[in-house]
Amino acid sequence: MQNRQIRIAAVGDHILAGAGDPRAVGWWGRVLARTSAPDVALENYVLAVPHETTEELGARWWGEASRRFSESGENRLVVALSDADLDLDASSSARSRLNLANVLDTASQRGIPVLVLGPTPSLDESRNQRLAELNAAYLDVADRRGQVYVDAFTPLRDHEQWRADLAAGGGLPGQAGHGLIAWLVLHRGWYQWLGVPEPTA
Repeated sequence: MQNRQIRIAAVGDHILAGAGDPRAVGWWGRVLARTSAPDVALENYVLAVPHETTEELGARWWGEASRRFSESGENRLVVALSDADLDLDASSSARSRLNLANVLDTASQRGIPVLVLGPTPSLDESRNQRLAELNAAYLDVADRRGQVYVDAFTPLRDHEQWRADLAAGGGLPGQAGHGLIAWLVLHRGWYQWLGVPEPTA
């Protein structure tokens, strides 16, 4: 008997949609494959836009996600952030913070728990230095609002397998890279956020 119905809308960029993964599963598919509970009916909807900034994400997420949400069951939002804000001429962490804060505040007002996945590092060290500041800003925004934040940047920045995967994939994570992202999500609060038991094997 499935006593709970959970619908998850996931917004983010092309990496959320599995770009670079030869198996076409991506980190999101790997996370879902490791998520099951006998009393939970889990539905997921991926709403990805390549190279999307936080401003663009903030402008569209509710209109798209709300169409997937249930009026009677539980609704959840996953926000997978990219590094696209670094490419804006007027980019600043203050603006990016505000954009994420608006998404989280809107979700909170509607009673929707959010899990935020931070941006992943690149092979460009100067870009990573700027991204480190942005990642810290995003983490602070989520923490202040009591939402789950999975820091993918810090553990992957100097991870040899991650860097090798990006180098082999022209800057995109492949099978190994998506597996690493999935591992971080699964071990940094995913099951607790959903309220389902962790698998024993």
